[in-house]
Amino acid sequence: MKLPGQTGDGTLNDLAAGVPYGVRLSAAWAWRVGIILLVGGAILWLLSFVTLLVIPLMVAALLSALLSPIVRFLHRHRLPKGLAVAATMVGGAVVIVGALTLVGRQMVEGFSALRGQAVEGIRQVQMWFATGPLQVSAADMDKYVGEGLNALQNNSSSILSGALSVGSSAGHFAAGLLLTLFILVFFLLEGEQIWLFIVKLMPKRARAAANGAGRRGWGSMVSYVRIQVLVAVIDAIGIGGGAAIIGVPLALPLGVLVLFGSFIPVIGALVTGIVAVLLALVANGWVNALIMLGIVLLVQQAESHLLQPLVMGKAVSLHPVAVILTVAAGAGLAGIPGALFAVPLLAVLNSAIRYIAARGWEHQGTAVDGGGPGGSSGGGTQQPPQLAAVTTTQTPTSRENNQ
Repeated sequence: MKLPGQTGDGTLNDLAAGVPYGVRLSAAWAWRVGIILLVGGAILWLLSFVTLLVIPLMVAALLSALLSPIVRFLHRHRLPKGLAVAATMVGGAVVIVGALTLVGRQMVEGFSALRGQAVEGIRQVQMWFATGPLQVSAADMDKYVGEGLNALQNNSSSILSGALSVGSSAGHFAAGLLLTLFILVFFLLEGEQIWLFIVKLMPKRARAAANGAGRRGWGSMVSYVRIQVLVAVIDAIGIGGGAAIIGVPLALPLGVLVLFGSFIPVIGALVTGIVAVLLALVANGWVNALIMLGIVLLVQQAESHLLQPLVMGKAVSLHPVAVILTVAAGAGLAGIPGALFAVPLLAVLNSAIRYIAARGWEHQGTAVDGGGPGGSSGGGTQQPPQLAAVTTTQTPTSRENNQ
């Protein structure tokens, strides 16, 4: 007599034999996906302790993606690579400093001319408080100001600790800036050698896949940076041009501020928008300020719902919904750095995973022993910072020997 679960030879079947196939398949996927999420979360948690190193490294990667075409152009025109890198970085610094200096000078001159209007605006605000629905008299305002000063004096220790934390953050920013410039120099100068070293750390059988996936991922990052520059320029033209049309002063420096602010997600757009509205309010009154607010909101909505999802998504081969969700998730997990790096990281992973899944290295010549992310700038992939493609045509026999 056979017991339930016994086979013909008397041995018990595996317990999994009684579990439906769909349940077994779901369980197999579940524990694998769970391990991936667990390892990914652990990596993010560990990286949170070394943000002073991670953020400069990623910023340098983005800047190298933007500046490497200029370095290659200068190098192709017989300028030594070191001089090409130096000229590119010095030229970029001159452009940024010059633009910020122009903005600062025109703002100082403009605010000097607007000083009388600002004083009149403050007087009108005071009158509105006194005669408007709030009915706040001058005595009441003096009382509130006195209470505010007393609160500041009573919380001086908290304010001091906050100031010290701001000073510490400023020190971290300065250290991060210097580290970013240092890494950027070597990315532009010796990026190919750095990538060769990383690829050669891989097992020999995995070098072709790692090399090709890295190059495809780098191509997506280059596309992202170029499109982000285009989006920032469109934002600057939209807000600066709108301010000039409706007669807001300092339209040119305002456009420059928007250009730089557009590279900082959320905070940059918020600050530059507030500056534009305040300028319109002080110079031209409430109606003009409301029009300026409408222009700012229109440009930012167009960026969020049209430029970023459609143009950016097409450039980095990501669906618009994926772009929006990625930015939101990055901002929720890591704040401004998360929002800044979320889309390029997803683009790199998307391109690399698709290349590996398609086993692209088997369909095109790729160096097994080295190479950097990207490819020739004229093809389907982009070249990384001075990571010239190291390609060799592999026959099936040579591929098997390398394995």
